[in-house]
Amino acid sequence: MEPETFAPTEPEGPNVARAYDYFLGGAHNFPADREAAARVVQTWPQIRDTTRVNRLFLGEAVRFLAGEVGLRQFLHIGSGMPTMGNVYEVAQRVAPDARVAYVDHDPVAVAHSQILLASHPRALAVEADLTRPEEILTHPEITSLLDLSQPVGLLLVAILHFFPDNTDPQRLVAALRAALPAGSYLVLTHATGDGQGRDVADAAEVYRRTTAPFQLRSREEVSRFFDGTDLVEPGVVLLPGWENDRQHRATTAEGRLPVYAGVTRIR
Repeated sequence: MEPETFAPTEPEGPNVARAYDYFLGGAHNFPADREAAARVVQTWPQIRDTTRVNRLFLGEAVRFLAGEVGLRQFLHIGSGMPTMGNVYEVAQRVAPDARVAYVDHDPVAVAHSQILLASHPRALAVEADLTRPEEILTHPEITSLLDLSQPVGLLLVAILHFFPDNTDPQRLVAALRAALPAGSYLVLTHATGDGQGRDVADAAEVYRRTTAPFQLRSREEVSRFFDGTDLVEPGVVLLPGWENDRQHRATTAEGRLPVYAGVTRIR
């Protein structure tokens, strides 16, 4: 299905969610998104691999939660568009009764998602903003699909680097964690400049010209999002290879992409 099916007119500027879809090889993007993405590729050729591996990690984490942990409901905030390797497909392959609520603040991405999910009764997409976590947690469509008194898989994947320090992302994540019952899990990835070349920082500058700011954070800074929780081995690590790291306890940064990832149990 082509982007024009979803919207009668093309947006004026590039959009992060649609650029992400483009990097994944999806079709739900516009020329403005592809032009912005091309500028990122020029400064950071690794972006396609980074985006793909980040999505592979998301799939592995969801399989772990649906399979080994036994979770049956997921709250995916900053979801973009559920096109390539999306959560409901991954979760429902493991557990057909799994339910997924997607949340994004971009109305175009949400409109696309609602059409894509129209035939999936156990998945929905709503427009809401991470800066107002209480609105997400009390949204009537979300609470009609998910029972937030029972354990939930909270997915914050490739979203928090779009929140600079002045938005206090630590507080936002803490508010979400505090509202979920013990036995819930947090899945998180975040871009970093640790051990990377100048091209990663240059790419962050290009992203700042789209619909969101961009802030790289160190391992120490990313680890703070997990404070007070029980990290699943191997902890906060660079991608790729989280699933392999769980077995081999790899610690080297050699060959790793500029993204930290972690999965943790909420107490």
